[in-house]
Amino acid sequence: MTIQWFPGHMAKARREVEEKLKLVDFVVELVDARAPLSSQNPMLQQVLQNKPKLIVLMKKDLADNRETEKWINHFKENNSKAIAVNVNDKAEIKRVIQLGKELGQEKMDKLMKKGIQPRPARAMIIGIPNVGKSTLINRLADKKIAKTGDKPGVTKQQLWIKVKKDFELLDTPGILWPKFEDEIVGFRLAAIGTIKDQLLSLQDITAFVIQHMQEHYPELLEARYDIDRSMEDMWDIFVAIGKQRGALESGGNVNFKKVSDIVLGDLRTGRLGMITLETP
Repeated sequence: MTIQWFPGHMAKARREVEEKLKLVDFVVELVDARAPLSSQNPMLQQVLQNKPKLIVLMKKDLADNRETEKWINHFKENNSKAIAVNVNDKAEIKRVIQLGKELGQEKMDKLMKKGIQPRPARAMIIGIPNVGKSTLINRLADKKIAKTGDKPGVTKQQLWIKVKKDFELLDTPGILWPKFEDEIVGFRLAAIGTIKDQLLSLQDITAFVIQHMQEHYPELLEARYDIDRSMEDMWDIFVAIGKQRGALESGGNVNFKKVSDIVLGDLRTGRLGMITLETP
């Protein structure tokens, strides 16, 4: 099944990214550490072409550390700098700034060789909706979002955000792509709350999460819901979770929507444990 939509504002956002790419020295691309490839916009990869890139795996504190390390190595092997971040860890925010400085340094060196006064490096920050872009920007700017003045070719409405004295970030709207050819990509993004739950069946999303956990994290499923790892029938699993967590209707029947809300809520808040939904 292909999941398809393309709101006009996302088409406009893509055009804006293409137009402004020439104004920046490198790109900071945010992905969700729980689904790093699925949350990487393939449409933007075509637009970015050979622009230097720093990939930031957000929400590291919700993801499986072992898988996160594999993903960082995967991106590095594909010629992108990569770092996993918990936005509440100041040391990791400093590391993002340091990596950004390193990416911008090549451009600054070229300017100096031409006898041009170096300026702060310029970066564009991109990512799909709900990946944590605003939070990271606030941390990088130390919660003081500052316009740094108009730049050539940039309208006054564009917000350049100063990061210390090291570089400047151009913010962009969160952009999805026109359609998911692979339904599993849609399930992953729906599970972590990136796309609206209404686009897919809540019960199908929940069943996907449970099946993934049965295969990769059976001990977490057992610890949270007392689900025996030998249980295979999804109906029985929903009923067991519903009874264990009190997701019942009048008459004592299990409400499957409530079960879905419980499981997805537990996944998104980390109460289920540190879980990654795909491997390199």
